[in-house]
This record gives sequence, structure tokens and C-alpha cells, in this order.
Amino acid sequence: MFLCAYVVQNPKLAVAARLVFLSSENELVKCTSLRIFCDIYEVKLFAMIQVKEILDRKKKTFNVIKPDDLVIDALTMLNSVNLSYLIVMEGDQFKGIFCERDYCRNVILKGRSSKTSTVNEVMTTDLPVVEISDTAEHCMNTLNLHKTRYVLAFDNGRFAGVITIHDLLRQVLSNREEVFDHSMAERLISQEEGEKIF
Repeated sequence: MFLCAYVVQNPKLAVAARLVFLSSENELVKCTSLRIFCDIYEVKLFAMIQVKEILDRKKKTFNVIKPDDLVIDALTMLNSVNLSYLIVMEGDQFKGIFCERDYCRNVILKGRSSKTSTVNEVMTTDLPVVEISDTAEHCMNTLNLHKTRYVLAFDNGRFAGVITIHDLLRQVLSNREEVFDHSMAERLISQEEGEKIF
């Protein structure tokens, strides 16, 4: 883990591992050095994955709602698409997202009714933003900095999609290696409700 995290910033170690493999006659040394080289190469490749690639890999789901729709309708849609958030759009213009916490904090705790309140009144609008050319690691850093579960992806000012903490963790697991700083990933996974994660 720590070797891979270190080597991402020190690519010469990958070359050294490969050279050891090519030059050594000891099978154990050859196998170990080859494994290190392969792991390092995998991590380096994944660390360069961009937001656009993550969005392209996401399952396409219709989870868009209008700002003047009722909260009760938003809750029904959340249940049907089996996601934790909806994208609030007015025509082709992004307005915000509506998630389960918006319902808890801005409807239930404020004594509102889901049958009369609109999505526009309770949605989240102040989420951090990344560009589709940004890396997965940049997204992870942004999530940690803002204590949120979502970041908004834009393509030169045009809304492109939402990257969630689960999108990033799925990428980590699918590549079998520690892509991001281990301690940061642990903090994101274990953050408590009191830390105001959306």
C-alpha cells in the first residue's frame, strides 16, 4: 500500500523494479520485482483516470427532477431509482441536487410537509465543482476538503454529471490497489453524521 502510494510520485522505482526482474537470475527476486512493477503500473494508470471516464462508466439512470416538483414526488422517484440523490434541472440548466438529507434537514426538522414543499425550497445548491478533465484523486481530495458525498462535474461551464464517494470507492475496489492516500480514504469511509456530509 505505502509502496504504491510512494511510487505514484516516484516513477523511477517502477523502472528499477523492472530492471531488477530483467537482470536477476534468482526466481524469487524476479517474481517479487515483477509483481511490484505490475502493481505500480496499475496504480499509476488508475491515478490518471479522469472524471469523464468515471461518468462514462456509470450506469445511465433517469434521476432528474424539476425544481417546482413537490418533495413527495422527489421521494417517490428516489425510491424508484434506488439512488441517494436526484439532479434538479430546469430545462437544460442545472439547479442543484435533492438528496435524502435535504428531506431530513429541510423538511422534517423544519416542520414542513412533503406534500406542499417544492424541491426548489429544500434542495442543495452549494456543492463543490470539478471539471471533467480533473482526476479521480482530485475528486477524492475535494470530497474530503468539503466534507461532502457529492461533487458536481462540469465541462467548460456545462453540467456533465455527479461524482459520488461511492463512484470513487468502486473504482478503488475494482483496481484492487490503494489508488488514493490510505488515511484519506479511511477518513471518508468513516466520517460521522456530525461532520455534515451531504
